[in-house]
Amino acid sequence: MDPIYELQAEICRTLSHPVRIALLHLLADEPREVGRLAEAVGISQPNASKHLAVMRSAGLVEAVRDGRGSIYRLTDPGVIGACDVMADVMRRRLARLAQLSAAVEKRETPATT
Repeated sequence: MDPIYELQAEICRTLSHPVRIALLHLLADEPREVGRLAEAVGISQPNASKHLAVMRSAGLVEAVRDGRGSIYRLTDPGVIGACDVMADVMRRRLARLAQLSAAVEKRETPATT
């Protein structure tokens, strides 16, 4: 198996939680402390720390010490481009499902005169 496929699968597993994707998008705007990230996403600080730890172990984010805390930042901003591509794929998929649903509904709705 190609090692790139294995690494890609690891990153995809890491990004399999919507909170992690939201955190990445926030970090694309600017580096932030865990408390600010947690607040922006609407989760507890310990929960945000767990998600950030998963992303750190996958090499997506890094923490830089800042006094008693840490500032998190993306290790490679290109990951946001990959997320954007997947979001576009999902939008097209949802649009197609909506079209199929409308077609089925149209066939099932009795004609009125």
